[in-house]
Amino acid sequence: MTRPRSLLVSVCDTAYYHCIGRCVRRAFLCGNDPVSGRSFDHRKTLILERLSLLTEAFAIDLCAYALMSNHYHLVLRLAPARATDWTKREVVERWRRIYTGPPCAERFLDGALLSNIEQTLLGECINRWRQRLCDLSWFMRCLNEFIARVANAEDQCTGRFWEGRFKSQALLDETALLTVMSYVDLNPVRAGLADSIEASDFTSAQQRLSEVVQGKVTDRAANKPTLLPFAQALRSDTDEGLPFNLQDYLDLLDITGRAIHPTKRGGIPHTKPRLLSTLGVAPGEWLKNVSALHARFRHFIGSPHRLSALAAQRGWRWIRGQSAARQLYCRANE
Repeated sequence: MTRPRSLLVSVCDTAYYHCIGRCVRRAFLCGNDPVSGRSFDHRKTLILERLSLLTEAFAIDLCAYALMSNHYHLVLRLAPARATDWTKREVVERWRRIYTGPPCAERFLDGALLSNIEQTLLGECINRWRQRLCDLSWFMRCLNEFIARVANAEDQCTGRFWEGRFKSQALLDETALLTVMSYVDLNPVRAGLADSIEASDFTSAQQRLSEVVQGKVTDRAANKPTLLPFAQALRSDTDEGLPFNLQDYLDLLDITGRAIHPTKRGGIPHTKPRLLSTLGVAPGEWLKNVSALHARFRHFIGSPHRLSALAAQRGWRWIRGQSAARQLYCRANE
């Protein structure tokens, strides 16, 4: 049953969301087309450049990404409180990075004296833009619409480039966030396109490793987006970064990648990775979720208690994923 986006995305429930965009008919419109022999990998670079622009303009942080041949994955964190602190000038400057806006917006930035009508119009625009610049749907719209226009112009055609708007999953707790980030970063490994995190092109894991090696936070020369940093300690009470340690996360990715790669033998060792032990996650169920996330959950991912409470709050009979959640969260001692 289709749910309206307003019931699927709510900052009151969680700030973290997993978003997926897929090319129409699952065609290889962002990779190597086996029929025509053409390569469209440059569109992945275009998506990264667009993400870089949008994360600078929006009050939305990028936690993880993976760009594949016919689809992409994003893990995003909404930060609406940040948008409320922006001045009127900041809102106008951020919006004009993406769209032109009315002439009065440019006059405002130039310091010109606005008429009463222009001030009223600009005030209404600023209030509307402030809301949009922390809205998930507008973020995805600004991404997908731009890529579709460029790709259609390049192919000299019209029509759909994406299957639909986008799919989203709300990540209700730390375990859900860790599971989905690992699922996203290990996409090329799981598909057999890479045999290590370092070789997983167009993923946030590869970018984070590159930044660690180069000793800098971002790689602006390559127009890569800014990633939300990891907290220094697990379960940090601050809102400055992801609630995990970077080294623990990379260790978990390495061990999980060896276990799920189709051409490698491996498994979670008897001494579980620190993150799994801390969060109380069963290793066997962890591998099942990282390997087949969409078959086990749909719109929401979280503990059985959180899923039940959310269903009651929405007035729904149930939320898909209850069984998978009980297995993932309640078998830590197996």
